[in-house]
This record gives sequence, structure tokens and C-alpha cells, in this order.
Amino acid sequence: MKLLRVGPVGAERPAVLDESGTPRDLSGLVKDIDGALLGDAAALAGIREAVASGELPALDATDSRIGPPLGRIGKIVCIGLNYHDHATETGAAIPKEPILFMKAPDTVVGPDDTVLVPRGSEKTDWEVELAVVIGRTARYLESDEEALASVAGYAIAHDVSERAFQIERGGQWDKGKNCETFNPLGPWLVTANEIPDPQALALRLWVNGELKQDGTTADQIFPVAQVVRYLSQFMTLYPGDVINTGTPAGVALGQPEPKPYLRAGDVVELEIDGLGRQRQEFKDA
Repeated sequence: MKLLRVGPVGAERPAVLDESGTPRDLSGLVKDIDGALLGDAAALAGIREAVASGELPALDATDSRIGPPLGRIGKIVCIGLNYHDHATETGAAIPKEPILFMKAPDTVVGPDDTVLVPRGSEKTDWEVELAVVIGRTARYLESDEEALASVAGYAIAHDVSERAFQIERGGQWDKGKNCETFNPLGPWLVTANEIPDPQALALRLWVNGELKQDGTTADQIFPVAQVVRYLSQFMTLYPGDVINTGTPAGVALGQPEPKPYLRAGDVVELEIDGLGRQRQEFKDA
């Protein structure tokens, strides 16, 4: 299934895409697309039955905002330097263990919402990423099979980053990762059964129509199953938690001087096979 949320900020309605690509209203069945729903197998089965029956009313989404496909996110755990080609382009050593940092849930916006260039920013950068959404409580997982069984689904995440804040201002990476609007998510949450191999997905990103990133999750240093299992040794993962799994080569940071960092007026588009497409215009905060 492709689950989504449609409507104004803070008043999104839960929906599902049918086989024709028409969004169908789920508000008569569930309150929201969130961790409580993803952890409820019976409720998810009820949605599948309702879609198959054709009884769900259609939503006119032609002029409606698509919001983030997940509400009430618990935590966002991110993996840094998780693609061989990205580590190479930035001159970084291949990490021996996953590099972790966090993004606050309030950085999440819809897939086509405006992204704000922070005040004082000189090095706002782009990063297309595969987001993993957790669907069952996971702690001390022992196998990759257990890890993948904990995944409810996948989505596109744009891990927008301010490199000067992240690298040059001291402390942890978090200050360059948690600026307002720095995590567009969606348009859909695609349930795990529709993505048989998360290591076989192409990722692409364009800036002002120019292709900048063109990679594949096959290049991940730590695959999805290993990342989920690894994280569960250090923290408990709950339904509705999100993992941003890293970005391939092609970011501004890895390009020759003068590096083409983002400015107000730039338009970024990104897509992952089977997970839809995003488009954001950047404006000054």
C-alpha cells in the first residue's frame, strides 16, 4: 500500500492510493497514519480490505497539499557517510561502524513544501535518502530477518544540511541538520511488502533541472537490515520512528570550488524508484 496524508499543515487527512493512483479517504477508518496504526496489523488489514472493496471515497488531491506521510513521529535517527561513493567524494574514510546523528521530528515537512535557507547560511546542501519507517518495537535484534520484519515501510527523505553549521561551528553534526524545514518526507509511505529488496532502489536528485545525484542503495556501506539491527543494540526503536539511511555521491560538499550550495530561489527535485517524487523551492528564512 501507498499511505499518505493530504491537507493543510496540522490538519492532514489519512489516505491511501488505489491501483489507479487515486487517493482514497481513510478518515472514516483511522485517525491518522502514525505509529499506532503501523503497529496494528488488524487495522492495516482493514485498510487493505477497504481498498479492495472500492468503498473508500476519492479525494480531490489536484490542488490539495500532500503532507508528510507519517504523523506523530517518535524520533529520526540518521546514518552518516553510508554510501561508498559519497565517502570517497568527501575524502572520508569508510566507517567501521555506522555514524549516527539525530534530527528532530519538527524538521519534517511535506514533500513539496517550501524549504528555508537558514539565516547566516552559506553552505546549505542537498541529500536524497531512503527513509525506513519502523512498524514494531525493536530492541536487541539478533538477525537481519528480525530487522526487516520490524520495518513497516519506506519513503523518500531529503536530509537538507547546512555544512558550515555541521562541520565548522564545533560540537556535533546536529546543529547543521536540525534547521527548520530540513527534512521533507514523502509523498507516500510505501509498505514493506511492496519493496522486496531495499538494496535495489535507484535514487536521483536535481537542482534547477540539473541532475546532481544518481545512485543506488546497492552502494550502501551498511544495508538497511544491518542498520536497523545495529541501532536496536543502542536504543529501542518504536512504531513511527524513522531512519534516514544516508545519501549517495553528488552533494555540493563533494564538488569542486566554488561549491554550488543552495540559495533562495533554487528548486530541488528528488525521487526514489517506487517511492514517488518530491519538489521544493528554497526561500530565505
